[in-house]
Amino acid sequence: MALPRAVRAPLQIQRVQGKLDQWLSPDRCLLSLLALALKNIDYEIVAINLIKDGGQQFSKEFQALNPMKQVPALKIDGITLSQSLAIIEYLEETRPTPRLLPQDPKKRAQVRMISDLLASGIQPLQNLSVLNQVGKENQLTWAQRVIAPGFNALEQILQSTAGKYCMGDEVSMADLCLVPQVANAERYKVDLSPYPTISRINKSLLALEAFQVSHPSRQPDTPPELRA
Repeated sequence: MALPRAVRAPLQIQRVQGKLDQWLSPDRCLLSLLALALKNIDYEIVAINLIKDGGQQFSKEFQALNPMKQVPALKIDGITLSQSLAIIEYLEETRPTPRLLPQDPKKRAQVRMISDLLASGIQPLQNLSVLNQVGKENQLTWAQRVIAPGFNALEQILQSTAGKYCMGDEVSMADLCLVPQVANAERYKVDLSPYPTISRINKSLLALEAFQVSHPSRQPDTPPELRA
């Protein structure tokens, strides 16, 4: 089923540009891209290269947009938002269809718990500033070490929450957080065999059109040799 494009004004989202193996924050940008795609919101990508020229996120122009000097940054409705979960929450509150947070308060809290575990508990330990401190020769071991405990906890949590997806059979904010982190785990050669529920859910999500069109290999700033 094709994704309709129903929003009146285009949005602008700042994200990483560069070769796929050098995209050090595609996970955070992908969360926002997935939310925009699932909610059928048109947007414009403005590429920010985290490597070129010492990191374009440190330019005065970008710092004026986001003082945290991080991607993504979303310009929408006259404001600029950073932090992926805050962006998703705003889109959920202002454009609630389709829902990414369940109506039931208990399930909604569980979705937020899983999202926070992934986006705040695991991902920051693999961001550019941390990896630079670790050193290139130690990055693989470091990433495996920090991802495994989080996935151990998540696999256990999903035993009581998962259906087809992280929370029952409806795609939620938790699923948006899961796919980028699994991609990171694969990138850093984490053994996923101890996490059958995580792997099953990820496979189901990747079959959805919104997740396919939002993949980094299909973005306009992707180098031609890496495009799907």
